[in-house]
Amino acid sequence: MRIGELSARTGASRRSLRYYEQQGLLVSTRSPSGQRRYDDDHVQRVALIQIFLAAGMSSRTIAQMVPCMTEPNMDRARQALTAMNQERTRLSSTIDSLTAAREALDHLIDVNRIFLASADVDSASDRPNQHPGFPPMKYSNLYSSRSKAFPG
Repeated sequence: MRIGELSARTGASRRSLRYYEQQGLLVSTRSPSGQRRYDDDHVQRVALIQIFLAAGMSSRTIAQMVPCMTEPNMDRARQALTAMNQERTRLSSTIDSLTAAREALDHLIDVNRIFLASADVDSASDRPNQHPGFPPMKYSNLYSSRSKAFPG
């Protein structure tokens, strides 16, 4: 397939595909007229490159892992394994941070829902920020070191 079809099948622009080749992430063959030619394996390779880029890996880091996949030998495999392990550690740390952020956001959503529910009940009352079942809430309390959402 030509570059336009690979672009259509992967969603990667032609410019991106040429960049991937320039960086050594993708290798095409050439037709007699010099046009780039790709096969179905390239579709999978581009999908993998896009996943890695979306995860925050640089093209340089991806390139360190690619030789092991295309032309394996002991030295390349060792270097690729080092790069892969470093990226896995980085991704795990990012996932942990994102999970903590989501939990903090979930907690803030719950607090906000409770506040809004109590405000609805209190709208006919003289006490606009207090419901008989709940103490007054202050968002500043959410950020204390004892907060479940932001462990200290």
